Amino acid sequence: MKKRKDMNRDWIATARTLSEALPYLQRYDGATVVIKLGGHAMGSDEAMDSFARDVVLMQQVGVNPVIVHGGGPMINSMLDKLDIKSEFIDGKRVTDSKTMEIVEMVLSGNVNKRIVQAINAQGGKAIGLSGKDANLMVCEIVDPEMGYVGKPNEVNPEFLRSLATAGIIPVIAPIGTGRGGETFNVNGDTAAGAISAALKADRLLLLTDVDGVRDRTGKVVTALSSKQIRKMVEDGTISGGMIPKTETALSALAGGVRAAVILDGRAPNACLLELFTEHGAGSLIRD
Repeated sequence: MKKRKDMNRDWIATARTLSEALPYLQRYDGATVVIKLGGHAMGSDEAMDSFARDVVLMQQVGVNPVIVHGGGPMINSMLDKLDIKSEFIDGKRVTDSKTMEIVEMVLSGNVNKRIVQAINAQGGKAIGLSGKDANLMVCEIVDPEMGYVGKPNEVNPEFLRSLATAGIIPVIAPIGTGRGGETFNVNGDTAAGAISAALKADRLLLLTDVDGVRDRTGKVVTALSSKQIRKMVEDGTISGGMIPKTETALSALAGGVRAAVILDGRAPNACLLELFTEHGAGSLIRD
């Protein structure tokens, strides 16, 4: 009898959660949400399956999800196996022609298709792409010393919109094309920011291995303005790997994205918590 009562309480709690989510489901109906997937969120099969299930659910309730992924650890592993040494400048991989071949093979191949397969296994319709497909992401070189590292200067959003209309979830590897036919390695966060700006997305979700932007006391700040972010970078409160994340967020906002969120991709159902609950997850940045 006690077990039956506990089950009833669980069912009631589930029903209440669904009911409380209604305003947020209505809020995001038809919205485009770009998700940068990286870190431990794509490390294990269980984490990948959970992420894929959340993405399919988001689409079922009217959201148009666009996935952009990284894959640095997988690239490192393959380069190590092939005994190819990597050099880094300011935390960015110097990419010569040989390294570029491996980067494209890993990101557009194994990593991309693993995400696509996970989403399709949950009942979604995902397709794997890179920035080279349909000239989705046309790039220019960042710095000759960096080799084939590019930054997007042109994104084709209509192609992605046509996929959304067809009910297809794009999964994009951050590989760009140059006007001269070059292939470029693009930072995953940078690619996600450029794509979200081109789509004028409602949200850019940057999944990381930390639970948000922290203040000087170490507490996660749940809501920040662009002005506050710049001040925190200037005074050193935001440092290290969080700087490029916040730079991506500010660039996306400047490009027309309504808000960007830095959140912990390791947390179960992180994307659903951010979009469909009152308290959200991580740090929301908006003008």
